[in-house]
Amino acid sequence: MEQADEEFWSALAIEAIENGGVSDATMLVQEKLYKAASARALVYGFVYKPVKQLVADTPIEQIVERVDALAKERDAEGSLPKLETYALLGGFPKPADEALSVSQVFDLYVEKIAFDAQFKKSPAQRASWEKAKRTSTNYFIEAIGDIPMVEIKRKQALKYRDWWTARLTDGDDNGSKPTPYTANRHIGNMRSLHREYFEYKGEEDRPNPFRKISFKEDKGKRKRPPFDTKYLQEKFLQPGLFDNLNEELRRIIFVLIETGARPSEICNLRPENIHLDTPVPYISIKEKTDREVKAADSNRDIPLVGVALQAMRLSPDGFPRYFDKEASFSAIANKAFRQRNLFPSPKHKVYSLRHTFEDRMIEVETDYALRCLLMGHKNDRPAYGSGGSMEYRREQIMKFAYEYPKAIFQMEANPKDLESDPLAI
Repeated sequence: MEQADEEFWSALAIEAIENGGVSDATMLVQEKLYKAASARALVYGFVYKPVKQLVADTPIEQIVERVDALAKERDAEGSLPKLETYALLGGFPKPADEALSVSQVFDLYVEKIAFDAQFKKSPAQRASWEKAKRTSTNYFIEAIGDIPMVEIKRKQALKYRDWWTARLTDGDDNGSKPTPYTANRHIGNMRSLHREYFEYKGEEDRPNPFRKISFKEDKGKRKRPPFDTKYLQEKFLQPGLFDNLNEELRRIIFVLIETGARPSEICNLRPENIHLDTPVPYISIKEKTDREVKAADSNRDIPLVGVALQAMRLSPDGFPRYFDKEASFSAIANKAFRQRNLFPSPKHKVYSLRHTFEDRMIEVETDYALRCLLMGHKNDRPAYGSGGSMEYRREQIMKFAYEYPKAIFQMEANPKDLESDPLAI
C-alpha cells in the first residue's frame, strides 16, 4: 500500500509538470493513477471499478456498501479523503489506447497486430518490411504531427494528400520529386495501418479517412523494360566479361538469364532446393518457415539449362555470400552492369533479365500456362494437373535457351559437362 501511495503522488507530480496533453508521461500518469486506486480499493475489500462500470453493471446495494465504507473515513471537519473517494467510487478511468499516437500505434502494429505478416519472413525480409512501413508513418508525422490515431479524420487525411501534392509539384527539400506511385504507396501504408489498428480494436466499421485519395498513375512508366533478346546473348555471354566479379555474383547472373527467376529467389536457394543428380536438373523455389516467397504462385520448379546449369553445378550448395542479402546482390550487379555499359537505358536494371525471359518465351510461342508457372505468376484459369513434367518444361525452355561459348566456364567447369551440353559451343 505504501508503494501504491508513492506511485499515486508521483503520478500527480508528473501530471502537474506535464500540464495536460497526450504523451508517454501523461499516459504513464493514467496508468499509475489507475493502479494506485485499484490497490487502495482492495484495502477496503472491493474490486476497483471505474465509475462508468459501477453505474452500468453494479447492483445498487453494492454501491451503497462502497459509500458506507467511504463515509467512515470522514475527518473531524466532515471532509472525505480524496484518494479513498477516487478508489471506492471509480474516479480514475481504466487506461485505454484511445490516446495512442501514430508512432505508438505503429509500434503496437509491429509488435502485435501485424504478427501474421512477419512470422515467416527472414530477418532481412522483416527489416525491409518494417523500414518501408515506418518510413510511411514518419512521413505522416512530418506532415501532420504525431497526433492520436483517433484524431485522424478526413480533414487530416486530405491535408496529408496536399502535402504529397506539394512534393509531387515542387519536390522535397533537396528538389527531388517523388512519383505518384511513391506517394500512393505511403498513403496506402497509412490506410492499412488505420484499418488494421481499428479492426484489432474491434471497430471494423470505422470509416477510413485515407480511403480513395490516391493519385492517378501512368503504370507504363513504372514497368521495367526488358533487354532485347539478341542483345542479351551478344552482350552478356562474352567470355571474360564478368571474370573480375566474385564467383557467386557471376554465377547468380548466369542463373537469372536462363531461369527468369527473381534475384531474391536465386540468392536464397538452399542446398535442398538444388537438384543436380536427377534426369532433368532443376531448382525448387519454395516457401520456408523462416523465409516467405512473394506469393503462393511463386512456389515452382524450374529446369536448369545452358549457363544456368553450369553455374549451379559450380555452386551446388547455393550462394551463402548473398543469402538473405539480395539487396546487396542487386546493388553490386547493377553497378557492374553500368560499368560494362550493359544497360541500354537508365530504366534498365538487373531485374530486366526476368522481363527478357518472359519475352523469349513469347517469341517461341510458349504455352501461356507454362509461362505463368515458370515465372511464378498467377494464372486465373482453374488449376488442373502439375504443369507438365520436368522433361516437358526443359524441352520448352530449350527452344529459346542461349548457346554460349565454352570459354565462359573453361577455367571452372568440368570439361565433360561442357562437352555434353548442346548449348556450349
